[in-house]
Amino acid sequence: MLELRPAADRGLANLGWLHSRHSFSFGSYYDPEQVGFSDLLVINDDRVQPGRGFDTHGHRDMEIFTYVLAGALEHKDSMGTGSVIRPGEVQMMSAGTGIRHSEFNASREELVHFLQIWIIPHRQGVTPRYQQRRFDDAEKHGKLRLIISPDGAEGSLSVYQDARVYAGLFDGPERQVLTLPENRFAYVHVARGSLEVNGQRLSAGDGARLRRVRELAFGAGENAEVLVFDLRPVEVPSY
Repeated sequence: MLELRPAADRGLANLGWLHSRHSFSFGSYYDPEQVGFSDLLVINDDRVQPGRGFDTHGHRDMEIFTYVLAGALEHKDSMGTGSVIRPGEVQMMSAGTGIRHSEFNASREELVHFLQIWIIPHRQGVTPRYQQRRFDDAEKHGKLRLIISPDGAEGSLSVYQDARVYAGLFDGPERQVLTLPENRFAYVHVARGSLEVNGQRLSAGDGARLRRVRELAFGAGENAEVLVFDLRPVEVPSY
């Protein structure tokens, strides 16, 4: 059974320079029915105005990844990493014992639109690490490309959790069925466009929880970009 999380029901933070929609409780937005799902704690859909961004701030014991949809996001951190993340690229940061970083839209003209996603790690106190990789559109058209996994399988980025994340692009007749192991949870987030998931239409910003479903069928896309999370069967995050 698919449990829909409509885009319009998400939390909202509008600071002028930042417009953010929260799929789960975050910051000043709290909904006791939306406190993560399994080890997935945060999906923030952020739009940052030109020349603005998040000042240096800290994290610890969290797996944080960024998925850019439009524009370019500049990243700097206390590990000495300096990078720019563009559409098609995925950044994974394991905060571990503690890390400080900043995120900034260096463009004077273009808005940057990205998803920031937090996954609770199965290990605390690890040495912080940074990963970034580009996944070309050709790897995702009409199919789901593994982008994050516990062991870095198929060139994916590694995460300290029993979780796998797939990204796909669907338009027109393209179809894909993802078969999950037994007794798993799944979460689907539509980043843009619309498509059908197990026969139900989802549009940009919509999310869907699925529990112990073996197959997820994707198709009938309209310029759709989707992320799929294969998660442990845990009802509430344990963070």
